[in-house]
Amino acid sequence: MSAYSRPVTLLLCGLLLLTISIAVLNTLVPLWLSHEQLPTWQVGLVSSSYFTGNLLGTLVAGSLIKRIGFNRSYYLSCIMFAVATAGLALSMDFWSWITARFVAGVGCALVWVVVESALLRSGTVNNRGQLLAAYMIMYYIGTVVGQLLVGTVPTALMSVLPWVTTLIVIAMLPLLLTHIENQDSDQPRHAVMPMFRRRNARLGINGCIISGIVLGSLYGLMPLFLSHQGMSDADVGYWMALLVSAGIIGQWPVGRLADRYGRLMVLRIQIFAVILGSIAMLSGYAMAPTLFILGCAGFTLYPVAMSWACEKVNSEELVAMNQALLMSYTIGSLAGPTMTALLMQSYSDRLLFVMIAVVSLVYLVMLMRKADHHHNPVATA
Repeated sequence: MSAYSRPVTLLLCGLLLLTISIAVLNTLVPLWLSHEQLPTWQVGLVSSSYFTGNLLGTLVAGSLIKRIGFNRSYYLSCIMFAVATAGLALSMDFWSWITARFVAGVGCALVWVVVESALLRSGTVNNRGQLLAAYMIMYYIGTVVGQLLVGTVPTALMSVLPWVTTLIVIAMLPLLLTHIENQDSDQPRHAVMPMFRRRNARLGINGCIISGIVLGSLYGLMPLFLSHQGMSDADVGYWMALLVSAGIIGQWPVGRLADRYGRLMVLRIQIFAVILGSIAMLSGYAMAPTLFILGCAGFTLYPVAMSWACEKVNSEELVAMNQALLMSYTIGSLAGPTMTALLMQSYSDRLLFVMIAVVSLVYLVMLMRKADHHHNPVATA
C-alpha cells in the first residue's frame, strides 16, 4: 500500500502553498521595515517576534490538536496566519508589526506540528523516513519558489499582501476534501517536557538542535559570507539556490536509506559529510561540489533525527514528541546564527564554518558512542 494516501497528499499540497507565503514574508518583512527607516534593532525584534511565536505555537499545539482535532487545528492556524499577514497593511507602527509577526509565528508553528504529526501518525515504521523526506522536499520547494517570486514580482507592501493572504486562504482548501482522524482524543494528553527527558530519544532531540544551528547559520549567514567574498547579489542568489536545491535532491535517497539501514548509521554519515564540507569551505576550493555536499547532508538532518526520536515513543506520544523536536529545532535556529554572527563579527567570516564543524563534531562523538542496533521501533502506525 502506498505511503502517499489521500490525506497525506492533500496535506503536502496545503503545506506547499503555506511555505511559499512564509518564504516571501520572511524575506520581505525586514526589507519593508528598512525602507520605512526603522532602526536595525527594531527590525531584528520584529524578526525575533516571529520565532518567539514559533516557540509558543509548538507548546500549545498538542493540547489544541487533542481538543479540536487535526483538521480544525489546521484551519485555525491558517486563519491566524492570514489575519496576521493582512494586518500588516493597517499600520507601519513598530508594536503593531511585532504583534502581527508574533501571531503569524504561532500560526506557522501550529501548521508544522499538525502536518508533521499527521504524517507520522499515518506512516508505518517502514515508510516514515519517506514521508518526512516528502515533507521536507515540499518545504524546500516552497522556499525556493517563494524566493524566486520575490525576484520576479512587484515587492511593494500593498502589492504583495493581497496575493500572499489569498494564497494562505487557498491553502485551507485541500483539507476541506479529507478528514484526518484524531485517534488519541479519548486518551490523556502527553506533556512536552517529559519528552526531553527520554534517554532513548535524546540523540534525536540533540540532532534537531544541531540541525537548527547548522541550517539557521547557513540560511542566515551564508549570504553575508559570500557577499564579503566580493560576490554580487545575483551570484549570492545562485550559490544559495544550489545549497537549497542540494537539500531537495538529498531528501528522498536519504529517507530511503534511513528506512532501510537505520537512522543511526545515516546520521553518522550525514554529520561526517557536514564536517568535511565545512573544512572544504575553509580551503576556498571547489565551492560548487562543497556546497552541494553541505546542502545534501545538512538539510536532511532534521527529518532523520526526527524519525530517530519518534521511533522511541508510543504512537499516542507522537504529537508531544513532535512538539519537543520542533521546539528543539527552533531553539537551535535561534541560538546558532546569534552565536555565529558574534564570532564572525569579532574574528573572521571563516568562523561560520568553524562553528558548524565544531557543533557537528560534538554530535558525531555522541553518535559514535551509541551502539548501532537497527531494530524495530516502538511506535507503530
